[in-house]
Amino acid sequence: MRKDTLFRNVRVLDCSGADPYLGDVLISGNRIEEIFTAGNSSPTGDLEIIDGRGESTLMPGLVESHAHLSIDNTEDLAKLGAIQPEEHILLTMHNARLYLDHGITSCISAASAKPRLDVVIRNEINAKRIPGPRLLAASPWLTVTGGLGDMRTFHHPHTESMAWMLDGPEAYRRATRELIREGVDIIKLVVSGDSFVAHAGSETTVMSEAEVAAAAEEVRALSKRMSAHARSAESVKRCVRHGVKIIYHANFADEEALDCLEANKDWVFVSPNIGFTAVAAWEKNDMFTEEQVVAMGLREELEGAARVARELKTRGVRILGGGDYGFALTPHGNNARDLDHIVRYFGFTPMESLLTMTRYGGEAMDLADDLGQIKKGFLADLLLVDGDSLEDLKVLMDPGKLSVIMKDGEFHKR
Repeated sequence: MRKDTLFRNVRVLDCSGADPYLGDVLISGNRIEEIFTAGNSSPTGDLEIIDGRGESTLMPGLVESHAHLSIDNTEDLAKLGAIQPEEHILLTMHNARLYLDHGITSCISAASAKPRLDVVIRNEINAKRIPGPRLLAASPWLTVTGGLGDMRTFHHPHTESMAWMLDGPEAYRRATRELIREGVDIIKLVVSGDSFVAHAGSETTVMSEAEVAAAAEEVRALSKRMSAHARSAESVKRCVRHGVKIIYHANFADEEALDCLEANKDWVFVSPNIGFTAVAAWEKNDMFTEEQVVAMGLREELEGAARVARELKTRGVRILGGGDYGFALTPHGNNARDLDHIVRYFGFTPMESLLTMTRYGGEAMDLADDLGQIKKGFLADLLLVDGDSLEDLKVLMDPGKLSVIMKDGEFHKR
C-alpha cells in the first residue's frame, strides 16, 4: 500500500491568486488531504516526507491549453502528413512523456495530426501503461478547401498535413459524428484564415456560419466540446454564437466580438498562443527574415493579441496560456516560455500569467473543483520547484529545477 506523502516546509503557491505562504501539504492517494500553514502542527508517522527547507516552491502542475503532441518540431506540415502511422504513434508517445518531464501535467489538445493519435495516447495514459499528462483528445484540424492546413494543389492533389478539408454543413456534420465515434473529446475547427495562407490571411473568415453550426449541433447532441482557430473578428463571433468553448488566438477581435466574449465569460475561454508569433517577430531565428516578418504582419498580430488580452482581462474573460509548440521555431518542452511572454507582451503580472496555465487551465478542462490549484480535496498534480517560480517564471522552463513532479498522487520524478 502506497504511503501518504508530506511536503514539509515548502513555499505554497496555491494558484488561487493569493500570495505564497510557508506550510506543509499532505497527499493521500491521488488527492490533497490537508494543508497546514506555518506554525500549525502537521502529521507524523509512517509518511514519505519531502522537505522543501523553506526554499522550494510547491505549486500545481502546468496545463497546456493548445497541445500538439503529434507534431514533430516540423517546418513543413506536408512532411508531417507523410509520417507512417506506426512511427507517428511512437512520436506522440515520446512527446507525451516529454511534456510530463517538463512539469506539464495536463494538456488540452488543439489538434491531432492523424484522427486517432490523441485518442490512443489518452487511453494508454489513463490506463497507466505509458507516462504522460492528463489529455483531452482532439480531432485533426477541420478546415475548408483553401484554408489553413490545405496543402493540396492541382498537380499534387493528395498532399496531406494534419487537416481534413471539408466543404458544406453536411460534410462537417458527418466528419464530426465519425470523429466522435472514434473517441475524440474535442472537435477542432479552423474558422479563420492565417498569415501563413497567402490567399486567406488572419483577418478573413473562411468557414461559413452553416458549417460551424452543423458541427456544433452534433457536438452538443453527443455531449462533447469544440475548440477553434479563430483570428478574425467574425470568426470569434461565430465561435461564441455556436458554443465553441476554447477560442484560439482571437487577435483581431473587434468591439462586438469582445462584447460577445464578455457576455459569455462564464463558459468561454480565449487562448492567445503567442509563442510562435513572439519568437518570429522579435527573437533572432533562422526561419524568418525581417522582410518576411513585415510582409506577414507578424508584429501587428502580436500587438493585436496584446490589445485583445488586456481588454479581455479587464472584462473578466479567462485567458489560457501556452500553445502552438511542436514546430521548428517553438519546439516541444519550451511551453512555459509563454508565461514570460504574457508578462512581457501583455503586461500581466507574474501571478496573472501563472493562473493562465494553472487555475484557469483546470477550469477549461471542466475540473474547476479538482485541478489547477493547491486546495484540500484537489487532485495531487504538483511541482516542487527549486526556487521561487513566481519571482522568476523562467525557472519553469528548466526541467532540472523541478525536483518533484507528481501527477495523480504518484511520483513521475523525485
